[in-house]
Amino acid sequence: MPASPNHTMTTAEWGLLLFLSVIWGGSFFFNAVALTSIDAYTLVAARVLLGAIFLYAVLRASDGRLPTSREAWTAFAVMGTLNNVLPFTLIAWAQGTGVPSGLASILNAATPIFTVVVAHYWTDDERMTPLRIGGVIVGFAGVVVMIGGDALSHAGEHLVPELAIIAACVCYAFSAIYARRFSRMGLAPLATAAGQITASAIIMTVLVVLFDAPWRMPPPSLASIGAILGIAALSTCLAYVVYYRILATAGSVNLMLVTLLIPVTAVLLGAILLGERLAPNHFAGMAAIAAGLAAIDGRVFRRLARG
Repeated sequence: MPASPNHTMTTAEWGLLLFLSVIWGGSFFFNAVALTSIDAYTLVAARVLLGAIFLYAVLRASDGRLPTSREAWTAFAVMGTLNNVLPFTLIAWAQGTGVPSGLASILNAATPIFTVVVAHYWTDDERMTPLRIGGVIVGFAGVVVMIGGDALSHAGEHLVPELAIIAACVCYAFSAIYARRFSRMGLAPLATAAGQITASAIIMTVLVVLFDAPWRMPPPSLASIGAILGIAALSTCLAYVVYYRILATAGSVNLMLVTLLIPVTAVLLGAILLGERLAPNHFAGMAAIAAGLAAIDGRVFRRLARG
């Protein structure tokens, strides 16, 4: 069953959310590398097609099966369009037209704002609360502070691609609400993830054949091939298994908090793995994000209220 509106996430759920932020955050890097030698439609088609193959292999290895009912596949097609086909293509196209990764991260972090609004009007059990709204706004402000004002200085230079990323955020918001139906249909997270990505692969294959004709393009570079494999295996296959597990217990609004954590994990990984220096704005932004997440979580404020 979907989580209650005031659901406080467990330590395990927060851990999964943090893990999801790492593997989803990698998609921006993989996109940047892959787009050096292929275009957006082909990248997204390859991502979901390989992701579907990986997920189906995992599903069969665990003795699972895809459902066969028309109801399930209609839902998979809608979910695949909202959660993969449209947002993946919009973001990849925007990055391919020159939107800097920092600005893309800021725009992507607006997803929880749209999710809170959509959940309020489209669900009965994930309503807006002052703490939730305030927490999302503070968290978003933290992302802006952490990434830095320089990223915002580029805002407006690529207005239509930037609006495309905002449109992707809206798609993610509606998809998170729509995805709640799969638990009511009794579908396991792994089967749901495999069905959604398979439907996306079918849709994208048709689109890429109609509009891209990738067989006429030069072969992709080895770096692009590696990036496609990474984005398919990690940022698609593994990510959506985790996605549906979090959704089943924590709810759609809590799930979309991952977009606030993605910039945090990117900065921390840069410091740990690449030796990049953490600046004061990074610490200030992380503190604001932590405060926003604490407000959304609510348990600290409830303890303070009890005195």
